[in-house]
Amino acid sequence: MIEILKAVLLGIVQGITEWLPVSSTGHMILVDEFVKLNFSPTFISTFLVVIQFGSILAVLLIFFKKLNPFDSSKSKVEKKETLSLWAKVIVAVIPSGIIGVLFEEDIDRLFFNSTTVALALIIYGVIMIVIENRDKKPAVSDFSEVSYKLAIGIGLFQCLALIPGTSRSGSTIIGATLLGASRYVAAEFSFFLAIPTMLGASLLKLVKTGFAFTGFEWLVLGVGSVVAFVVSVIVIKFFMDYIKKHDFKAFGYYRIVLGIIVLLYFGFIK
Repeated sequence: MIEILKAVLLGIVQGITEWLPVSSTGHMILVDEFVKLNFSPTFISTFLVVIQFGSILAVLLIFFKKLNPFDSSKSKVEKKETLSLWAKVIVAVIPSGIIGVLFEEDIDRLFFNSTTVALALIIYGVIMIVIENRDKKPAVSDFSEVSYKLAIGIGLFQCLALIPGTSRSGSTIIGATLLGASRYVAAEFSFFLAIPTMLGASLLKLVKTGFAFTGFEWLVLGVGSVVAFVVSVIVIKFFMDYIKKHDFKAFGYYRIVLGIIVLLYFGFIK
């Protein structure tokens, strides 16, 4: 029962931090200090990746109509635009997909540590605030204006998310904003880009383990994924409403504070 409760807590953290530009990794390493799953290292590393599948389902649920090219209520033009959207998402995910497959283990070995995570939190928090202080009108305020060039540019920024602490949503939103997209378009494209990115990471992790888990381990994995799904639905809806009226500065300041906490905890307290 204790392990189930831990999975619930981790699912909540995943569901909240995956979609906000605050770094799920930064939060996970802190939570892991106090809430350790009592399983093998292989299962734990798989759990932390695969529960993202629940978060993916949340995106598909909320944006199902927009992402469904076969919706009977859509005109031929709208169906074509939807297929074009998927094509741009696939193109954008290629750079990080290639680098992730080729260098995932090296990146984790070199950069997965508290100092790197803390610095990434702080640096990208500062960048986020600086970007928001610019008085510049976005050139792209609607999805119909997203070009393949812009999609590839956002995809290249997503490669930065391979460094722990950067935040996948944070790097893609920052990149999209710098390249001229509005906050709303940047956030939505970041969510759509997460679908193939996180689905691929989850499947790759499961394939590497050979799906060799006990019944109880599958239960824990399922609980974490379901909780991540429910929380993600709530958080995504909140975030999309939030950015209609607010900028990203609050998340920038939050990242800086969290980064300082990580530095202090692992540098002086632990």
